[in-house]
Amino acid sequence: MTYRQQNLRQLKVVISGGGTGGHVFPAIAIADAIKEKIPSAEIQFVGALGKIEMERVPKAGYPIKGLWISGLHRKLTLRNLLFPVKLITSLFKSWAILRSFKPHLAIGVGGYASGPILDVASRMGIPTLIQEQNSYAGMTNKILARKVDKICVAYDGMKKYFPEDKIVLTGNPVRKAMFKQIARKEDAFSYFKLDPKKKTIFLFGGSLGARSLNKAVAANIKLLSEHEEVQLLWQAGKLYLEEYLQNPVAQLPNVTIRAFIDRMDLAYAAADIVICRAGALTIAELCMVGKPSILVPSPNVAEDHQTKNAQALVNKSAAIIVKDSAASEQLLKEAFLLLDDEAKKEELARNILMLARPDAAEHIAAEVLGLVGRL
Repeated sequence: MTYRQQNLRQLKVVISGGGTGGHVFPAIAIADAIKEKIPSAEIQFVGALGKIEMERVPKAGYPIKGLWISGLHRKLTLRNLLFPVKLITSLFKSWAILRSFKPHLAIGVGGYASGPILDVASRMGIPTLIQEQNSYAGMTNKILARKVDKICVAYDGMKKYFPEDKIVLTGNPVRKAMFKQIARKEDAFSYFKLDPKKKTIFLFGGSLGARSLNKAVAANIKLLSEHEEVQLLWQAGKLYLEEYLQNPVAQLPNVTIRAFIDRMDLAYAAADIVICRAGALTIAELCMVGKPSILVPSPNVAEDHQTKNAQALVNKSAAIIVKDSAASEQLLKEAFLLLDDEAKKEELARNILMLARPDAAEHIAAEVLGLVGRL
């Protein structure tokens, strides 16, 4: 008897992958959506030991098992010699996990850990689905594409990477708690101690921060000091807070610096424009809130996929892009030009909002249940 023929009275799902928040948070959103549809569903996560998912997934209320797995480095290093050993070990552990848990379906969200689990699951006859967050497919998902049953994507034009008959355009799942209710501007100004009479730029580079974005702020102290009618909410990141906290720009009365933003809903609500990286999860959130945005793609990601993410929005007149290498010179100047251009702000906000897919997690959950015969 194959997994497709099993009695599905008790749905069991394995979700694997991670490595970054851009993989982990969509995975949790998918799990939550499945639980909403089938509250009795059992969900087992599988991640890479030492990565963000090993901390974040248990905090979200789900169990997780870790694989000893990592990617190949582009340069020849001793760590690459360990890759075959890690892969074989992870394949055997994946087989043991699947044999013990007996899932009805396996989901991969990208990242190293999804490779072994989805490969073994497909060989065992377990229905499989992968979710690709970016406009440029990751290596793991490209390898898995020919083996899996369904591929959920966030962007048009993905048939150049995946078999067209397997593709479903769903969008990227976002953290539902962030958008349960629309945050009010007055609450946002109060929370961050901002001036409600001033225009607000919200700049962030992820939880750890982004060096080039921080350098761009520090390099433009003259511009910021000359425009007291504009305030900057600046998330410098945990790695860079100490370095920039004593910087003269952080002492300006119209600059508020934070290590981490724990209420992104309020930060978005306060913002007239947003400056940030172009990760898939960030873009999905920007689409949901419909904010005029300037994207600075990170150059330190595989296959430069953030530039491709950002360009997909630029092509639809839904965002502005500034190269990382030009950030110190151009970024804040571009931001002030945008602040004064009401027509451009309205155009960007309108077009990015049209790209929002608030039901992405529910759509993926429906595809999951369809694969295992629950719909």
